[in-house]
Amino acid sequence: MSTRRILSAFIFAAGLAGALAGCGKPPQQDRSAFVPPAGKYDAYILRDTWGVAHNYGKTDADAAYALAFSHCEDDATNIEDGILSARGKLASVRGVKFAPFDYIWHLFRVQEFADERYERDLSPEVRAVLEAYAEGITHFAAVYPDRMPHIALPVTGKEVAGGFMLKAPFFYELHTHLLNLMQADHPGTVSEKVAAALIPTENLFTGGLPIGSNAWAVGPSRSADGHTRMALNSHQPWDGPVAWYEAHITSGEGWNMYGGTMPGGPMIFSGHDENKGWCHTVNRPDLVDIYAIEINPDNPDQYKFDGEWKTIEKRMAPLTIKLWGNLRFTVNRECLWTVHGPAVRTSNGVYALTFAGLGEMRMIEQWYRMNKAKNLDEFKDALRIGGLVSFNTVYADREGNLFYLYNGQFPERNPAYDWSQYLPGNTSETLWGPPLPFESKPQLLNPASGLVFSCNNTPYAITSGDESPKPEDFPKWMGIETGMTNRSYRVLETYGADDSITAEEFHAYKFDTQYSEKSSVASRRSKLLELDLSNNPELQPAQELLRSWNLRADADNTAAPLAFLTCVAPMGYASALGMAPRPFPSKGIDRLQFAVDHLTQHFGGIEVRWSDFCRLRRGNVDAPLEGTPDVLRDIDGALEEDGRLKATYGDGWFMFVDWDADGKLTSETIHQYGAAATDPDSPHYDDQAPLFAREEMRPTLLTEEQVRQHLKREYRPGELHAPWYETDANAGAQ
Repeated sequence: MSTRRILSAFIFAAGLAGALAGCGKPPQQDRSAFVPPAGKYDAYILRDTWGVAHNYGKTDADAAYALAFSHCEDDATNIEDGILSARGKLASVRGVKFAPFDYIWHLFRVQEFADERYERDLSPEVRAVLEAYAEGITHFAAVYPDRMPHIALPVTGKEVAGGFMLKAPFFYELHTHLLNLMQADHPGTVSEKVAAALIPTENLFTGGLPIGSNAWAVGPSRSADGHTRMALNSHQPWDGPVAWYEAHITSGEGWNMYGGTMPGGPMIFSGHDENKGWCHTVNRPDLVDIYAIEINPDNPDQYKFDGEWKTIEKRMAPLTIKLWGNLRFTVNRECLWTVHGPAVRTSNGVYALTFAGLGEMRMIEQWYRMNKAKNLDEFKDALRIGGLVSFNTVYADREGNLFYLYNGQFPERNPAYDWSQYLPGNTSETLWGPPLPFESKPQLLNPASGLVFSCNNTPYAITSGDESPKPEDFPKWMGIETGMTNRSYRVLETYGADDSITAEEFHAYKFDTQYSEKSSVASRRSKLLELDLSNNPELQPAQELLRSWNLRADADNTAAPLAFLTCVAPMGYASALGMAPRPFPSKGIDRLQFAVDHLTQHFGGIEVRWSDFCRLRRGNVDAPLEGTPDVLRDIDGALEEDGRLKATYGDGWFMFVDWDADGKLTSETIHQYGAAATDPDSPHYDDQAPLFAREEMRPTLLTEEQVRQHLKREYRPGELHAPWYETDANAGAQ
């Protein structure tokens, strides 16, 4: 279920009681006033033959300014929505389904925290980068007002930072806790003060496949040729506000990062330079606590805390919502705050939330320092900032170092309570203590195995052999996962089983489409095979086809579509993200019937080639794909009207990075679509899709000399009247 669907009922439970307001776009501005004066930024953009933007600046701020402008050229829609979201104004433009995001902006006090902490928590260097990046967006919106018609100018660096403060907690799935909180029945048991340290609180994977990513690295001792290699393969939706955007940023101050960023991202979040590279994957430790608030029976605006009645801080959030055209209405919704943080009234009472990332702004500082780090020691110093609220990090460098960190802003917690339950909100004994230091988090440096990986699995199994962190070394209240994904099993069964990995094998293992016999998919297949279908001759052929399935999703596999619809899709990413067009039946026999009906209706029978079923559809491209959810070639999506699976999630943009024994770098990359995220008129809207479907890579161009050997256009932000990719005859100086 999507975040906005989870929260919609919550926000409007009291009804839409508001005054209609006839308002349209922001007041018309003289946007020319927001074009930076000539010479303010020393920056230029080189577009290579694939349309990828290489952004150059004399200073880091200059380069960030170019990055913002070029990213707007390719994805103005999502960047505009990001700014609207960072202002709590998304529903005023996009309609009622986005009102939950605006409410959260008010509830989490994004503006107040940004005002309080922007200068306090961010260095002058980072603020300069943020302000320049914001001015790049402002400049684009001024030059191309029709591409960003809904935002008032200027955009500020504080808004850019606030946008990430708002989004970060949802990567570790804060929304699942909000959904739990709003259930009609009592949402949870409140922990009593007991010997709760003995109560297991592990966060096991339940209810399906984890939303996630892949990252792994092998060192010289495991490579056949003594190279250090890594794969950066974070999975995101292929479209929208958190889709990967490939970019390159270089400055005269030593910044030279190539990799992936997201709309509104002023730096690289996963990528590499000459010296090092890293990749994040999603982890899901216990970073959220919900408190049952004891309300004064004589005063609904007071709550008990340490034996005294305290007043709930209360304000009204005005949510302006677009109906149609220029017609909007405003609804005021209550926002509460207690000593624990934001609070809500529900049918079960008042509950407050404390969670990692509330008011956290230093994530931008940390990513910047990770970008600028030249070696492992500097990279670890950046990690010690502690601004990132979650994520696993897999690191490798030209010296052959491998490093893994299971990160989280873990608070010190009172072991006398069971932190897997709700907490009593009437005592300071359940308040969070200071965050645990960097050294107290699960991590691994240079294992003898020469392998580290993260596929959203437990940190207690992130290498072959017995060198992984041990569960007995960490408090149970950290809520660290103990489960394994199929992808983690397959890394151990491929990279982990090969002690002399060639370059060809490193690539081939990445495109593995196999489910392990240990996987939950194999287990679900076994349960379907145990069904007694003696009285159901219609389904017997389907059961036999499943029996013959080799647990792969390669192109010619004629059992894979049936297996996907029965063993994979009901628990897959697309269902979890609300992308699937209809709920899949929960009972095995009903799923089998659904699959038979679906395949027979759309394909004339149950034996269908996977490449005919799974498709990459973008612009003029309709290409076959191998891969399926939770295999190393991870592909998922939604069923289309013609019965096929349109890929919308999974591998997407990713990279291979290679340092030879002398530290010489080579790198390859691919994007599932192309450089132009939301511009269908661009030739780079779908030009990489055929390569992606064929599992081919492009060489990464990290030096300016390499870029100029493959140059399509050079320009400075704002100097072209027409889109950059149009011919010179249609482009001119501003």
